[in-house]
Amino acid sequence: MSLCQEPRIARIVEILQDKKAFAITLLDLRDVSDTCDCFLLCTGTSEQHIRSLVEEVRDRLAEMGEKPWHIEGADTRRWVLMDYVDFVVHIFREEARDFYALERLWGDAERTDFADGDAPEEAAETPFEFSTF
Repeated sequence: MSLCQEPRIARIVEILQDKKAFAITLLDLRDVSDTCDCFLLCTGTSEQHIRSLVEEVRDRLAEMGEKPWHIEGADTRRWVLMDYVDFVVHIFREEARDFYALERLWGDAERTDFADGDAPEEAAETPFEFSTF
């Protein structure tokens, strides 16, 4: 089964999109590491945004019976790691994500990118018409 279709992963992606996370990426580590099945990465825009993303993921997964084994980085909110043993959710500030570059570090992993939380499904048509004279 594709990890994208795994209910917990699909739910996390939905939560992150609903909370307007950016650059949501799934790295399937099953063929490259024994540490966990996957990393789910995203970027937040501010400390408050990251706090909101962490709290929402933690609370919604708890409703599904999933509690994190460990959460690290919640005090600084530059890079929060939520370890659920089978999968790890990484929530970054943009500069931390660029610096640590997990996508490059785990470049052998199968990668799936998801639409940003505020990205429209299709380009919206403008309600204005512009004259070309």
